[in-house]
Amino acid sequence: MSVFSTEQVTEPLGTVTEPMIALIVQGAKRTVLNDRIFDYHSGQYLVATVDLPLTSQITRATPAEAFLSFGLPLQPAIIAQLLVEAGPTAVRPHDGPGIAISDADDKLLDAVVRLLRLLDEPRDIPILAPSVRREIHWRLLNGPQAALVRQIGLSESRIALVARAIEWIKTHYDQVIRIDDLAAEVGMSVSSLNRHFRAVTAMSPLQYQKQLRLQRARMQLIAAPHDVAAIGYAVGYDSPSQFSREYRRMFGAPPGQDAARLQTAAIVQE
Repeated sequence: MSVFSTEQVTEPLGTVTEPMIALIVQGAKRTVLNDRIFDYHSGQYLVATVDLPLTSQITRATPAEAFLSFGLPLQPAIIAQLLVEAGPTAVRPHDGPGIAISDADDKLLDAVVRLLRLLDEPRDIPILAPSVRREIHWRLLNGPQAALVRQIGLSESRIALVARAIEWIKTHYDQVIRIDDLAAEVGMSVSSLNRHFRAVTAMSPLQYQKQLRLQRARMQLIAAPHDVAAIGYAVGYDSPSQFSREYRRMFGAPPGQDAARLQTAAIVQE
């Protein structure tokens, strides 16, 4: 699990999230998936069910009331086991993207608090933490996003198939990808792959690859803002001008200028 806190609002930063629950305890946050915006605040949680290229920003945080959040990766094996033990359940199919926001109820909050309290008793963690993590998964499977979360544990669900396609793209993100090869890798037709992939991620496989390339380039540029051309080549671009053009279109500034701005913001915040 992870706990994050800051007393200041942040710049929008990109990351590729894993399947997880992110619960806000205090403050507010904005997460963007392609052209879809998800705003959530204290008492709400975001569930992501596949690895998604997201841009996130803390939108409410002050020294008097710092932003505070809790994160926990979601494990397909736990969800699959819970589905087997619970038996058949009538759940309306989920046909939206692989990310959603809901209010946290008292039962979910209670489980999260008990998991955090184990940090005060390190000897209890290996014994008690697995059961509390399991309970959190169970609460999600019985919450408002049950239809979405259950797909993580179903090996042939739309979420699972898209997750396999995403893993392949992540391995080959810096190479030229043929959609026919990707579809064959996950055992789907090209039309079915494109339809399911767009439904889950709000973008096509090639758009996903582009966002992955640009977000990884951005993280590298923060550490080496003067190596623009080399970093462009490293993430798969053959043309520095194309890299700069697509980078500016996504982040609003050329690579070197954007990296310098992010470095300055990080120094000021620190």
